[in-house]
Amino acid sequence: MHVRRISIVAVILALFGLPAVFSGPASAAETYKLDPDHTAVVFRVKHLDVAYVYGRFKGPTGTFVFDPATPAKNAIELQVQTKNVDTAVDKRDKHIKSPDFLNAGEYPLASFKSASVKKVSDGVYEVLGQLTMLGKSRPIVFEARETGSGNDPWGNFRRGFEATFTIKRSEFGMDFMLSGLSDEIVLTVSLEGIRDDT
Repeated sequence: MHVRRISIVAVILALFGLPAVFSGPASAAETYKLDPDHTAVVFRVKHLDVAYVYGRFKGPTGTFVFDPATPAKNAIELQVQTKNVDTAVDKRDKHIKSPDFLNAGEYPLASFKSASVKKVSDGVYEVLGQLTMLGKSRPIVFEARETGSGNDPWGNFRRGFEATFTIKRSEFGMDFMLSGLSDEIVLTVSLEGIRDDT
């Protein structure tokens, strides 16, 4: 009877895919490539201290590493092309790309690279790293929350995170029109990555 009980438990675990929870590979670090079509980098800036203007950067790229058992192994790298800024107003977008703001001609990339990750609570991580923009790198820290994970219809495994944090554009040398546009810019980054199973 004892042998039969073990067999039944094994069958139940297999049916529900639970062996992966206890096996070695599940606790190993997993590498994900960002899906640019489902990853968002959105910002807001206050205009004339009256209302917020929103924009985004199309087509962000990057990777992240996730290890649920050892959060210190977690890492993220993210890049956006500054020419891909989109505020839904062509004239404004051209101005933002100019040397007055992002200077996309001279600085085509803005990027973030983590230096350390600590677990705060279930599904919440404190991320410390360097944000680079206009050729200047500054340390930032923020909390990232896991938003979900699972298989997609095409046989891939996906995982998502989201973070919202504030930067001061003047710290990167972007000090044009500080009287008309707020120095503080709120960024929301929503990541969706596809696990590399190769």
